[in-house]
Amino acid sequence: MLFKEIAVRSDAKEMFIDITPQVRTFIQENKIKDGKLTIFIPHTTAAVTINENTDPNVPSDIIFALNKLVPPHQEFRHLEGNSAAHTKTALIGCCQNILVRSGKLLLGTWQGIFFCEFDGPRNRKVILSLQE
Repeated sequence: MLFKEIAVRSDAKEMFIDITPQVRTFIQENKIKDGKLTIFIPHTTAAVTINENTDPNVPSDIIFALNKLVPPHQEFRHLEGNSAAHTKTALIGCCQNILVRSGKLLLGTWQGIFFCEFDGPRNRKVILSLQE
């Protein structure tokens, strides 16, 4: 099993960062033909999702919708004041699996991999694990 850690820096409180190029580089550098890639986010206020990466409005639309679903509330009891970020992370999830075939990620035509920041700006990390 191969592992790699990718550093990610967010510069806003909430944002999606396209990490597809870094993930593709990991596959190419290791000359992976076939396998299963796991992307894991070891943070409680950040997530990972696969979604459209062609229209730059899609990530901001998703953040808009999440803010409608989970607005910041004074009623949250968590002392740090970032319970909305924890909730959004729970909804999106901290892990994605992607198949690799013939050296390529099996993503759809319009799909990309996004690191989802809900409590930035911060320095973060993404863990990649590949099983051949």
